[in-house]
Amino acid sequence: MRDFSADHRWLSINTATVRRQRGQDWNLLQILDACAARCIRAVSPWRDQVHAAGLDAVARTIRAHGLELSGYCRGGMFTYGDAAGRDAARDDNRRALDEACLLGAPCLVLVVGGLPGALTGRPAHQDIARARAQVAEGIAALLDDARERRLPLAIEPLHPMYAADRACVNTLEQALDLCDALDPGRSGALGVAVDAYHVWWDPKLQAQIGRAGRERLLAFHVCDWLLPTTDLLEDRGMMGDGVIDLRQLRGWVEATGFAGYAEVEIFSRANWWQRDGGEVLDTCIERFGTCV
Repeated sequence: MRDFSADHRWLSINTATVRRQRGQDWNLLQILDACAARCIRAVSPWRDQVHAAGLDAVARTIRAHGLELSGYCRGGMFTYGDAAGRDAARDDNRRALDEACLLGAPCLVLVVGGLPGALTGRPAHQDIARARAQVAEGIAALLDDARERRLPLAIEPLHPMYAADRACVNTLEQALDLCDALDPGRSGALGVAVDAYHVWWDPKLQAQIGRAGRERLLAFHVCDWLLPTTDLLEDRGMMGDGVIDLRQLRGWVEATGFAGYAEVEIFSRANWWQRDGGEVLDTCIERFGTCV
């Protein structure tokens, strides 16, 4: 396993980690500047932040700083209530692929969607099997576009508490079953993103990481699970503040041959988003060396 204690060469910052700092209006360009100033080599930007700052301006800033990307957040949300919703999702995902290509991302991370309409509190139905079938259909339709652009798709399974509204793919096993069904030849076009927050609890996790192998394991995200967790979406912990054995998990990931970035992704409305952005980044660097 790689030694992260000496430097943070393999640290990436998911830009959601410093997206809403109290009293500090950092746009994405400023986040990129702050990362570069700390010799953070990679980022994973969110599409809404890219759109707010301007796609071309973000691409120029990434190149100017010599930054790499560990992924692009996000595509997906494939489930739909009617044909117009299906077509809109497909068009949006093609745009996401084009943006990821322009920025030089190694993969487009997919949060696949839950029951259509559930995010707004009005689910169209209660048939989660139907939603999962639509996810498979949507990924299959997007695969040709991904192959054409030579940009892999990374399915990110989300914790089961998000099954209704955000992602009806909730275990690494489910995600890999989709990969095997849609890309049986392991072409490199389809794989998974392993996010510690979402999968740490899974008793099959080690075996499924091994099943993924280097070909399927496209991204690795870290943060921590707090006790107690006070918000289902925006109360993730800084590494070392919770109950996840991140070193063990990274060992399983690296045993596959994965040698990419460990991407810090923290949504923390009541804690880390209330702090100075520089303090958050500095803490990420410190905990990367001691806890990841």
